[in-house]
Amino acid sequence: MSVPSQAQASGLRFSSTQGRWILLATVMGSAVASIDATVVGIALPAIGRDFGAGLAALQWVVTAYTLTLAGLLLLAGVLGDKYGRKRVFLTGVIWFAVASLLSGVAPDAGTLIAARALQGVGAALLTPGSLAIIEATFRPDDRGRAIGAWSGLSGVGTAVGPFLGGWLVQAVSWRLIFAINLPVAAVVVAVSWRHVPESRDPGAAGPVDVPGALLVTLGLIGITYGLIEGPSDGWSSGPVTGALAGGAALGCAFAWRERHAAAPMLPLSMFSSVQFTVTNLVTFVIYGAIGGSLFLLPIQLQQVSGYTALEAGVSLLPVTVIMLVLSARSGALAGRIGPRLQMSAGPVMVAAGLALFARITESGDYLTEVLPAVTVFGLGLAVTVAPLTATVLAAAPAEHAGVASAVNNDVARAAGLIAVALLPAVGGITGGAYRNPEQLSAGFHSAVLIAAGLCAAGGLLAAFTVRNPPRPPRPAARPAPHGCALASPPAGEGR
Repeated sequence: MSVPSQAQASGLRFSSTQGRWILLATVMGSAVASIDATVVGIALPAIGRDFGAGLAALQWVVTAYTLTLAGLLLLAGVLGDKYGRKRVFLTGVIWFAVASLLSGVAPDAGTLIAARALQGVGAALLTPGSLAIIEATFRPDDRGRAIGAWSGLSGVGTAVGPFLGGWLVQAVSWRLIFAINLPVAAVVVAVSWRHVPESRDPGAAGPVDVPGALLVTLGLIGITYGLIEGPSDGWSSGPVTGALAGGAALGCAFAWRERHAAAPMLPLSMFSSVQFTVTNLVTFVIYGAIGGSLFLLPIQLQQVSGYTALEAGVSLLPVTVIMLVLSARSGALAGRIGPRLQMSAGPVMVAAGLALFARITESGDYLTEVLPAVTVFGLGLAVTVAPLTATVLAAAPAEHAGVASAVNNDVARAAGLIAVALLPAVGGITGGAYRNPEQLSAGFHSAVLIAAGLCAAGGLLAAFTVRNPPRPPRPAARPAPHGCALASPPAGEGR
């Protein structure tokens, strides 16, 4: 059932009943993928114990999901623009639920990694659709608020994941972390089917760029394999150098293909917008730093500081509260003053939070070591995420909403993918260090300080490159009746 709503004519108001249903569906759909990612992070030590897996296998549990997600996001954005964003979004939710069930019953690490790759396919289909639906259905003057609410509530889902996952891992089994996706997916399907209107790009034509999707996916697989296996096999070994060189060559082939294809999956003309290009570059730097750090943090807390899975999850709850309270307000503020200030200051705050993670030691005292770090980190995220997301969508043509959302998500996921593969090695954490608390802690401290430096650089980059959109001219003041010297202020002045 598709709703023939006014969304297609003039757009929905944020406060409308249908607008709230659409926000619920898109937030829950996006959250089901992000919750899964954070839940798995908390469960990694338990998975490693059950399967006797080392650090490389645990990295693959995370990156197998991110690989297919990042590799297919662009294709999914194009499919949504061409065949209907609601249709592709619902397909992704159902696919994700089935793959979650397969992950929960996996008998060994190899099967779990394969099921996680299938999960990534479903996440790729649903993720760009959630933002593209918001962009296509809400009124322009309400989109910033809607995106802010989406960012905050989705962030809450991301932050609730560790708490819920920790409780399930400790009370029952890590396998239940995948089962929680099933009822959430059922609600998303029911709400979307009834309340979300279908939207598509009327100008989308030509065949779907399947070769482009294969090139970018295989290129990411090659680069990721090389980065994960390099520390243990040696960077000069044949398989590692071959994978890295092959991945880079496939990436170049993808760029060439998109430049010359009649119907490219990624219209390179979108990058003619400096705002779009710069915002995605800032996204890459920030989300790489965040992704690599949040992969290591639960391991540090459990393997070094002696936290249980539940305690490690609960330790991140302040991020939930901060994102819930501030993200929508942050999006509204950016809509009034422009995104530049928040995109400059926010990453610096995130960097400060990451740097404070380096104070987490073997004692792991929550009030003095963990809480200050997660509080500052959460504040930085709340300041940054909504303006960044709204800016990258606003910088692209409305008819490319699905592709623009997919590009930004893809950049974020690829950054996290590379960081999870590379940051442990750069910090000195190898397979052996993973089992040695002292070496693991030293490597963790180095890694989060490197990540903090990257985040700060992202804020500096935004300060010099991001521009606020021009404000509409104020209407001229009308002379007061009877020649009064004072004129009334223009409507809306001072906002």
